[in-house]
Amino acid sequence: MKKTIRPRRELLLAVLALLLVFLIVCPVVSIFAKAVIYDGRLDLYRTWQTLSQSENAQMIANSLLLGVLVVLLSTVIAAPLAYLFSRTKFAKYRVFDIIFMIPFMTPPYIASIGWILFMQKKGLLQQLIPAAAGSENVFFTLAGLVMVMSLHVFPFMLTILKNAMLNIPSSLEEAGAVFGAGFGARLRKVFLPLLSGNYAIGALLVFVKTLSEYGTPATLGKRIGFEVFTTEIHRHATVAPIDFGGSAALSSVLMGICLCMWFLQNYITTRKSYNLVSGKGSRRVEQKLSHSATAAAWGYIVLVLAVAVGIPYFSVISTSLINLRGYGLTPGNFTLAHYAELFTENTKGISALKNSIFLAVTSATICAVLGTLLVLAVHGSRSRLRKVVEAIGLLPEMLPGIVLVIGIMLFWNQIYHVLPLYNTMGIMVLAYVVLFLPYTVQYVTSSFTQISDSLIAAGRVFGGKPLYILRHITLPLIGPGIATGWMMTFIIAFRELVTASLIAPPNTLVVSTYIMREFEQGSVSVGMAMAVLCVLFTTTALLALNAAIDRSSKRG
Repeated sequence: MKKTIRPRRELLLAVLALLLVFLIVCPVVSIFAKAVIYDGRLDLYRTWQTLSQSENAQMIANSLLLGVLVVLLSTVIAAPLAYLFSRTKFAKYRVFDIIFMIPFMTPPYIASIGWILFMQKKGLLQQLIPAAAGSENVFFTLAGLVMVMSLHVFPFMLTILKNAMLNIPSSLEEAGAVFGAGFGARLRKVFLPLLSGNYAIGALLVFVKTLSEYGTPATLGKRIGFEVFTTEIHRHATVAPIDFGGSAALSSVLMGICLCMWFLQNYITTRKSYNLVSGKGSRRVEQKLSHSATAAAWGYIVLVLAVAVGIPYFSVISTSLINLRGYGLTPGNFTLAHYAELFTENTKGISALKNSIFLAVTSATICAVLGTLLVLAVHGSRSRLRKVVEAIGLLPEMLPGIVLVIGIMLFWNQIYHVLPLYNTMGIMVLAYVVLFLPYTVQYVTSSFTQISDSLIAAGRVFGGKPLYILRHITLPLIGPGIATGWMMTFIIAFRELVTASLIAPPNTLVVSTYIMREFEQGSVSVGMAMAVLCVLFTTTALLALNAAIDRSSKRG
């Protein structure tokens, strides 16, 4: 039995390897090839000439500076919250774990537009507080860009720091107190050194995410003339005269930086981690807060939520309801007509919604099937090829989305005469599958590793054939992982911006490009109505998934 199963599994693994090489590796190789090959010959001088241009050198410096500043500010925002929710009585308020993920789940370009509407001259802030006139001069600077991007990624840093703090046994701090160390000394000598490894990992991930982000630099960054990797790569690939060679050269540099950061993260993970969780039970001791400290903590939590969630959502929702922008937030100047317009008069809005739903459903379904097959093939094989397949499947997670999309554009344009997929909806589905496949792989892998080998062995003992075991044991147990991966892919694909802005066929809009177009063309209220529907749609889908998983786990 095993002898007949194994060749089939190895065959499946080989087929998946070829498919992933075609979908992922070939586009990545195309980027490097386009960067160094001109007119059919190797020409490194042209590449160096592109990178050494003064504007590109400034852009690279801008990107690195932005990454460092976002890491620092997100740390300042997240560290106090992580301490409050792990070492004090605030840890019992688990609802904040969900609330503080709202900024991270909000599409960056929507949050950025919300801030622009709030802070611009004669914007919502100045309508509410006329004395705030001139505040736009402070916001539309590098400091404002850093703040908006930090408010998007700080939940990521918060989660990493909080989990790390929860794993630090209180006995270590108590031992320091017994030997006479005050709170400050314990913080410096015990607490912070034990956090250093986890913090370094979080900082590197935030840095990479900042360098890879397109939405906020494309909206707010362009307004202040602050160009970064993603906006320059996008400009080279979309604005005449088109320069795919320059775009590929910049993409190669960005890819190299991100891969170096990932390797550095792996080094830190293996060299700078501490074994803080052992077989012994450990109790969590709450740091007691005075009444004034508790009030200050509540004030800080409310302030962060107001800035990270309240302001952008207030701006987006209120703008979607304003009838005449010239009258602003005045009584009687609110209407639901912009929402009705999306489903009646505005045919492009309806088309954008349909396109986004089609792309999200199709790509999520393909990712679920392909990702599940990949996990089953990898975990059921002893071949050395399995590690290669697994690494290729997770490669898109390590690379900026815009880089992969540029690679897909270059590769599929070259083979257009063989497979005429470029410039169709099919190329968008393919790009979404490549970008979001790691979500399914990770969630299914997490579910698969929790299945005990004894269950599979028991199925074989009682005469179950491989297909029967797969249908009745394996798939039901990894089902929640498949469903979660499907939903996460659906949510992110539904609001994806950079892929749609680069490779969408002519006159084809999706939700993200529709919002950006309406915002840039002055139909802000209609665009914000679509933004509200986008957020509501994805949030409802996520809540529905969580409810379904909870029900299935209770029945189990």
